[in-house]
Amino acid sequence: MVTSKRGTDAVRHDLALSRFERILDNSARMAMVFIGCVVLLIVLKLGETILAPVSLALVIGLMFGPVADLFERRGIPSSLSAAIAVLLLIAILGAALLLFAVPLSQWFAKVPDIWQKLQADLASLKGPLDSLSALQAQIAGIFGGGTAVTVRVADGSTVTSIALIAPAIAAQVLLFLASLYFFLATRHKIRISMLSLCVSRRMRWRTAHIFSDVEAKVSRFLLSVTLVNLCVGTAVSLAMWAIGMPSPLLWGALAAAVNYVPYVGQAVMVLVLASVGLGTQSELSGALLPVGCYLAISFTEGQIVTPQFLGRTMTLNPFMIFLAITFWLWTWGPIGGLVAVPSLLILQSVLAHVLPSKEVLPVKRVRRTAKMTEKDLILANAAQVIKENAAELAAAAEKPATPKPAPANEPAAVA
Repeated sequence: MVTSKRGTDAVRHDLALSRFERILDNSARMAMVFIGCVVLLIVLKLGETILAPVSLALVIGLMFGPVADLFERRGIPSSLSAAIAVLLLIAILGAALLLFAVPLSQWFAKVPDIWQKLQADLASLKGPLDSLSALQAQIAGIFGGGTAVTVRVADGSTVTSIALIAPAIAAQVLLFLASLYFFLATRHKIRISMLSLCVSRRMRWRTAHIFSDVEAKVSRFLLSVTLVNLCVGTAVSLAMWAIGMPSPLLWGALAAAVNYVPYVGQAVMVLVLASVGLGTQSELSGALLPVGCYLAISFTEGQIVTPQFLGRTMTLNPFMIFLAITFWLWTWGPIGGLVAVPSLLILQSVLAHVLPSKEVLPVKRVRRTAKMTEKDLILANAAQVIKENAAELAAAAEKPATPKPAPANEPAAVA
């Protein structure tokens, strides 16, 4: 009895030790993943000057890939087709800047007048703001806020600031155009080089499918969103023209541009239209009318047009989209907002092929009743799978182990 008790204690000690070692092992792995994520964040933040334009060039390159393929199918070399695609992009951006340069300059000249009008409208809030300032002064007196902090703002010249920022912006633009050209010209060679690194046939098959799926999804998404944004811009321009808003084409172009960044773009557009409306209209209803028209168009586009146009295969979780936009805006600013959704599509395609998910269904499926929702049906099938697995384990435990037959060359055991 003493020996069996000591043996049981030793087994328990070994189990506890092995469980503790597994916890340490899992904790070490989680710590390594956390350290890797922190290092990745630091690299992305410090390398914004180089990584941001290169990443944007890759995303735009996936969008213009079918355009370059169209020229290549007509017998044009890949280097020349890439140059034509880059020149086409430059022509589109240049035409847009030339088209909206005049109305933009006019509205920039009206900014001081709009600001004065907004200050006059906000003068009615002077009483509550003064009360809040008095309350703040009383709280500061109670807690001994006698030491005042003086903030001095140095008068910096706008021309000097632009002169300092312009070379960095020009370098990023040149880096973006060069990266876009070389990616379009060598994208087939990059794919072949990546496939040559795969050692097994199955890995090559998965890598090839990842490349094709990423290019198809991102190009289809960006081209589809571009078409939808053009429709949104046209609808906003017509709505602004109908209500008498000055420069309706400018607001339509702005709505089409900011619609590439979901949620954040709509918020910026609402803020701009509200500021312009309050600064140019005398009545509150007239000032908020442009915002109402834009929100109606944006709601129709986001809830009806885009889901039907893109289909279910391109639908992403809104919460994941919001997290991706928040992360990339914090990391790279406006460029991060442009690459947020395409990067999420790329990650989804890679995970779908590296970790393919398979729906788990029971052998005997649960029949759906009239009162059962889709969620209830999924939970019922999951419970049925658990029951079937438990029954299989119980049957395997009760089944006696069959002895292995002796080899033919060994003699039979003598009783």
